[in-house]
Amino acid sequence: MALSGRAALLAALGTLVVVGFPGWGAVLAVLFVVLAAVLVDLATAAPVRTLGLARDGAVSVRLGDEAPIVLTVTNGSGRPLRADLRDAWPPSGWRPGTAFAGSRHRLTVPAGERRRVTTTLVPTRRGDLRPVRVTVRSHGPLGLAARQGSHDVPWVLRVLPPFTSRKHLPAKLARLRELDGRTTVLSRGEGTEFDSLRAYVPGDDVRSIDWRATARQSEVAVRTWRPERDRRLLLVLDTGRTSAGRVGDAPRLDASMDAALLLTALAARAGDRVDLLAFDRAPRAAVLGVSGTEVLPAVVNALAALEPALVETDSRALVSSALSVARQRSLVVLFTDLDSVTGEAGLLSVLPRLARRHVVVVASVTDPRIEDMARERGTDAGVYGAAAAERYRAERRAAAERLIRIGVTVVEGNPGQLPPALADTYLMLKAAGRL
Repeated sequence: MALSGRAALLAALGTLVVVGFPGWGAVLAVLFVVLAAVLVDLATAAPVRTLGLARDGAVSVRLGDEAPIVLTVTNGSGRPLRADLRDAWPPSGWRPGTAFAGSRHRLTVPAGERRRVTTTLVPTRRGDLRPVRVTVRSHGPLGLAARQGSHDVPWVLRVLPPFTSRKHLPAKLARLRELDGRTTVLSRGEGTEFDSLRAYVPGDDVRSIDWRATARQSEVAVRTWRPERDRRLLLVLDTGRTSAGRVGDAPRLDASMDAALLLTALAARAGDRVDLLAFDRAPRAAVLGVSGTEVLPAVVNALAALEPALVETDSRALVSSALSVARQRSLVVLFTDLDSVTGEAGLLSVLPRLARRHVVVVASVTDPRIEDMARERGTDAGVYGAAAAERYRAERRAAAERLIRIGVTVVEGNPGQLPPALADTYLMLKAAGRL
């Protein structure tokens, strides 16, 4: 039960009666009237426990987008429902400062009917979001008192990665079409896989003339090529301790995810097969054997609930898992921090095993604050900070050079630069026939 401000106002008016007619009789009379009014109001309020509640609406949403969740309230009683309703969700389901207003609704449901209310969530964290409870306060016709109760109405809203790098996809697909020779450009489709024969036109490379085909027809025929198709990519995300470091407002792992999604979308459109493995000391997520248009949704769904683990990555187990997944020659893209490469337990000691069988690319997220620190030299603290930043950058350069010496391609960039840079590296390797 809950009393409203009207009940307090009625009691305050009763005090005027007591002041005008002092004595216990007046006090008891006022108490009887107030109590009787409250009880009548409670008796005529619609019951809360018997309400039917059901959810509908969004089951997935990209991080930062709006997700409408519809709650249907069915009043099966013979009394009209006049209610305040609170649809409670975790704090990460709302924009900061909007949870109070966004979760509360006022509705009236006639006897035997149903009404719908919509709660619009704007999640601020990836993963599965579940509601807490629905609390309903049913007011009587006098507005003095209300019945109150809570219901558990289950629902799961999967918050997916934002995939902000998808804005680069049209430009990369245009470059891919150029490599395929499907656009009108000066270059006639780079690549290493034979595509078809066509008539010679001035400007063609004479080395592409097919003399046998020319001998069988009346005009000069040249070979056309296209980038290799049906090649294999394995994306390996290091979810260990270093992936939890924040770059800007998000963990380093989130920036790696964004680059992995752009590469997945591009490779799928290029006709290549993409597998995904997230690993620290054990596999945390995997997408294997999915191809075509289904691979990108599968990767997005697998990454949605992935979080960094505050443990050191087992480099030997990571490489062994990658080798067990990629049994054929593949492009293996390892998303990790260059800080984890060196050291006794670092990747540098085990990556040669992987590089001997596969084309290996290490993609690493850089922190733009390091660049800012390196330029800040106006104060004593700034000089020390710049010295630390320069030492940090020198250590990363040394680690990258050691990787390059064993045949590994290194791609670095801040969260906005890494996805397109990695996509360009993939297109370069594809055009060169190294996949």
